[in-house]
Amino acid sequence: MNKSRALEIAASPEMAHVTYNEIPIYIQTVDEKNDTAMVYTLDQPELEQEVPLINLIEH
Repeated sequence: MNKSRALEIAASPEMAHVTYNEIPIYIQTVDEKNDTAMVYTLDQPELEQEVPLINLIEH
């Protein structure tokens, strides 16, 4: 996923269908400097992780 689209999704109040390793996730924030995002899975919101933007896929 490109950085600008990840920023749009993170700022949007609407839920976008995004996956990381084929698991649906929610993008909390985007680190523009490191091209990463803080995300969590929809079924485990307490488990945040930082992942590379390139590994996020919008469906």
